[in-house]
Amino acid sequence: MFPVLSSPQHIAIIMDGNGRWAKKQGKLRIFGHQAGIKSVRRAVSFAVNHHFNALTLYAFSRENWNRPTQEVSALMELFVCALDNEVKSLHKHNVRLKIIGDIGRFGMSLQERISYSEKLTSNNNGLTLNIAANYGGRWDIIQGVKQIAIQVQDGLLLPHEIDENILCRYVCMNELAPVDLVIRTGGEHRISNFLLWQIAYAELFFTDVLWPDFDDVVFENALNAFAQRERRFGRTTPD
Repeated sequence: MFPVLSSPQHIAIIMDGNGRWAKKQGKLRIFGHQAGIKSVRRAVSFAVNHHFNALTLYAFSRENWNRPTQEVSALMELFVCALDNEVKSLHKHNVRLKIIGDIGRFGMSLQERISYSEKLTSNNNGLTLNIAANYGGRWDIIQGVKQIAIQVQDGLLLPHEIDENILCRYVCMNELAPVDLVIRTGGEHRISNFLLWQIAYAELFFTDVLWPDFDDVVFENALNAFAQRERRFGRTTPD
């Protein structure tokens, strides 16, 4: 048997189900997103207490711009408020905050808050909290390929030198270990263009629990499931 890690060190979560949670409450979708922030706090606290190296949360995909304008605007305002309200607490708990994705499409006010939050927490050496915003796995790989193409064009890299290690340098979170465990809430069983490169050998855990109801018990269930997995990375199990 190959050794089984009892605890993953880099966990990624697809936070799904805010809208359906709100609908069950007879409320607008934005109430579900507001409730989801409380679950983010719980998840971050759990990750800090369990001494994980990194937690990556899928907050806003590139496809989410196709949602109704009113909902997108409310989400942007919520993002601004969340940064304003949470960054000092993150800094106090030694959490390093990183926003991954194409932030250039966001308004200047939000971009400035992102820059301030990242700078404030940049020297922290506890949990690395990655928030994927205006992010897509295909975009991530393509922007990496474009940077490699520039290296080739400038004569700094030859085409035959391009391999996985080279591309790894240019995708998001290249300074971190690959994702060990992906958790998706809300009952769907798909990846939704999330971290396609970084989760190549990650274990997947799906739960019907909607994101606003995600708590320590569900998190523990995911960890227990992970501990039962045999991670072979393409190899066979020894006799």
